[in-house]
Amino acid sequence: MSDIAPPTYAEVLAQALIAKKDSLETSAIPRLKDELRLFQVSFAVLYGLYIKKKLINEDPYKHENKITELEIPESGPLNEARRREQISLRLASFDSQLDFLVNFYQFGVDYLGLGRIRKIAGLVRYIDWMNLTPDSKSPNTKIVAEISLNSKTGDAMTLNIIGEALTKLSKCTASVMGILRDLTIYHRENYKLAVRGAIKGIPAHEAGVAGIRRRISAVSPKAPFFQEFVEEVIAEDFAEGGMALKEAVLASLAVKEAAAKAVKPTVDYKEILLHGIRSIGMSASVLTEIAEKVDENERTLAQEKRGFWIKLKKWLMSLFNIGSESVIYDLVYVDPAKGTKTREELNLHQFRADLDRRIKILSGMSKQGTVLAKLAAMPEEQVQGYLERTIADVQVHFRTLIALDDYFKTTAKDSRDNIKGIKPELSTVKNCIIKANQVMHDYSAAKEEAEQLKRLGVTPAK
Repeated sequence: MSDIAPPTYAEVLAQALIAKKDSLETSAIPRLKDELRLFQVSFAVLYGLYIKKKLINEDPYKHENKITELEIPESGPLNEARRREQISLRLASFDSQLDFLVNFYQFGVDYLGLGRIRKIAGLVRYIDWMNLTPDSKSPNTKIVAEISLNSKTGDAMTLNIIGEALTKLSKCTASVMGILRDLTIYHRENYKLAVRGAIKGIPAHEAGVAGIRRRISAVSPKAPFFQEFVEEVIAEDFAEGGMALKEAVLASLAVKEAAAKAVKPTVDYKEILLHGIRSIGMSASVLTEIAEKVDENERTLAQEKRGFWIKLKKWLMSLFNIGSESVIYDLVYVDPAKGTKTREELNLHQFRADLDRRIKILSGMSKQGTVLAKLAAMPEEQVQGYLERTIADVQVHFRTLIALDDYFKTTAKDSRDNIKGIKPELSTVKNCIIKANQVMHDYSAAKEEAEQLKRLGVTPAK
């Protein structure tokens, strides 16, 4: 007969939690980041359309607010007299919080404790995308449903974009909530394991909520106390039927092993990159709209500054056939992460010429475009490099256009009302950049997976 005692429930639970944490870190956390990124992009598309269609107001101070931790925006009843103003501010705050979550937040099992899980869940469910109806009891859901219905006017492409964004928001909500439930189960059982360690050896007659609270306070005075979880420990360890409850807990922590696959289908890596090319190429039309507004704003600003001596100077230049004078703007660039400001001079006419060239290239990245056709014939490595350079170039133009928009608005005095804002269009360009960067991420992940499979001796299917 063996002298080795069978493992205790606490020991079995500890091993199950180690395996669960490893699974969450390697599988669930990356999926959570991907789903939240798709959620944020989908909402940003809708938010930009709402502003463009003038269904909500643009928040002029949106980019000045610095976020250090997730906060769920106001969700209470709306004042009917200030309904549009309030929902505009709420959606602007919601968009900023999502941007912070996706681009600046930490992701890891330990960091995403119960408090942060609740905040992420609250943010994802801030608007009920799965039941978006005008008769919703949620004030925010109700008005966003009305705005979404009113936005479904115009061309078929716009309708498709809205429909696709709403569908993705609904699906992402379900996926994110499923992952957050898994994280919650892990933290709940991990907390309960710590409770068991603190009350080890406690007599049954002291194993009530009050007695366990005293034990926990004695062992760890600053530890949080979750009565609901403590009651579960009591039911599992000291009440009749506890064994069945323990088995249910272990089943909830079980890590499902993926079925072994001897063969993986071939991945067309070049097609992934070409999808990224098409994604960034979609910015061409909106950059054309932006360019037209920039030209209008230049004329408006020039007209405001045009006095007698400037008119005389331009007349003399035309009389002696002297080329047009360069237009130099002193722009202020703001680092969105650090909040620091830098000043740079911009030769507007040179910038406009560069922007026109970039628009022409991007226009050729459509399905039938000449640029895409040439790239399709190139080796994969060249396509990858071209996509990376194109994203970088568009990001440079995007940065300049943000500063240019602020310059026009702050420099114009008498003609400020005639200045054309470009924030909604810039939001669309930003989404194109995000989508293209996501494609690059997917490409790198697919290549890395292929390398791992190769090291394991798995051959892709032909």
